[in-house]
Amino acid sequence: MRHDTGFPVADAENDFQRARRRQVMSRLAAWLRREPDDVNIMLPFHEVVEALGMVSEKRLGLQSIRLDSIVGSVDRTRDFDRRFRPTSSRVRERWQRLALAARRGENVPPIEVYRIGELHFIMDGHHRVSVAHALGLTVIDAYVTQVITRINSSGIRYRGDLIVKDYRRLFLDRVPLSGEARAAVVLSDPWDYAELGEHVEAWGFRLMQDTGTFLDRAEIARRWYSDEYKPVVAMLRQADMIGDRTETEAYMWVAKERYRLIRTHRWDADVINAVRQETRGRRG
Repeated sequence: MRHDTGFPVADAENDFQRARRRQVMSRLAAWLRREPDDVNIMLPFHEVVEALGMVSEKRLGLQSIRLDSIVGSVDRTRDFDRRFRPTSSRVRERWQRLALAARRGENVPPIEVYRIGELHFIMDGHHRVSVAHALGLTVIDAYVTQVITRINSSGIRYRGDLIVKDYRRLFLDRVPLSGEARAAVVLSDPWDYAELGEHVEAWGFRLMQDTGTFLDRAEIARRWYSDEYKPVVAMLRQADMIGDRTETEAYMWVAKERYRLIRTHRWDADVINAVRQETRGRRG
């Protein structure tokens, strides 16, 4: 709770001290809970764009945005934590000057942000956002530039999440799925995207050998999804072999088991039963 003394200068100083204490306590709590190091770190804008793949950008002008949608920064990621609490006293002077202006009701210029999906990244205005958080505000005025990326930003919470997005982007360069297929093929382990990419490329090479025609990556991706992936996943669902994995993880697992046991690329009920029996035998 904020306790005002009625003296704006003293209150601004107290605002800063309170924000610093909260940052230190948050860091200590994360250490005691043994949380990953990136839990309280702002997302670096350039790393996010690199992981998602830049397409274009456009200016949207002045808008009111939610403070809790601001999760990262173009730079200055060391001066503030994920919730824009100051990480040291070196920002004190400017921070308290802005807090004093806000308490006196003076006009504070809008910040500048990039928008990726529903996330915002600060270009200019880190101190203003930090002060707004400390004063209990929920929205702030900002000049917004929207960035369009190849991969959507859903699921990104921490810096570690960018690894999955980066590998997924590389996978979709190799296997350019679209629409329903793009949304359906999902893996939890980023390394698995590289393995699946190799698998699809090998499948496409065998298809070209069988048909005697050259197929580009987009056509191979379309044929693999419709002729291979969807029928196999349907059989796995009927056989109750998806479990608590994503359907893509179940597909990869059974594809490897199938070839190890039977050394064939065909799919039918006998193949599924063989894999199921082998799995039961291991558990027994």
